[in-house]
Amino acid sequence: QPASLYAATKKAGEEIAHTYNHIYGLSLTALRFFTVYGPWGRPDMAYFFFTRDILKGRTISIFEAANHGTVARDFTYIDDIVKGCLAALDTAEKSTGSGGKKKGPAQFRVYNLGNTSPVPVSDLVSILERLLKVDAKRKVMKLPQNGDVRFTHANISLAQRELGYKPSTDLQTGMKKFVRWYLSYYSGGNKAAG
Repeated sequence: QPASLYAATKKAGEEIAHTYNHIYGLSLTALRFFTVYGPWGRPDMAYFFFTRDILKGRTISIFEAANHGTVARDFTYIDDIVKGCLAALDTAEKSTGSGGKKKGPAQFRVYNLGNTSPVPVSDLVSILERLLKVDAKRKVMKLPQNGDVRFTHANISLAQRELGYKPSTDLQTGMKKFVRWYLSYYSGGNKAAG
């Protein structure tokens, strides 16, 4: 059962796709991405706005679970996600339907694309501090009870077996690339990321 409305919409989308696949013979592949990060990423993601706020001297909020529990995410570098997408394309079968008529069962696949190494969000902040050479002003807050999960961890065994998917970028390496890009793009080329 999905733990949040966000998760429920993702599950509903997969169910709609599966139904469409069954009725119309359209070969479909669903890819579940786990906390994607990297250059040209989304400014609404924690790694992105943490970087901005640390550089501006703003306080950043770090969530902790009940009883001082760790909140961790399976951060996945964009290049690893792209490799998984290309592998899914390369292994897709043709659809069996045409003109609203289905000739037989069509391929339907669902793969998790993650890094398989959940990292505490507080460790992400420590990595950013080292790369930016700036101490973050941290405010620890309780994780909201709105369905946000304590941790994410991708089981990529099916993607490994069927797609040859193998993520290769650890968080330290990926964040170094992101910070280098961020400083170049937003700060006029300051090379604090080293």
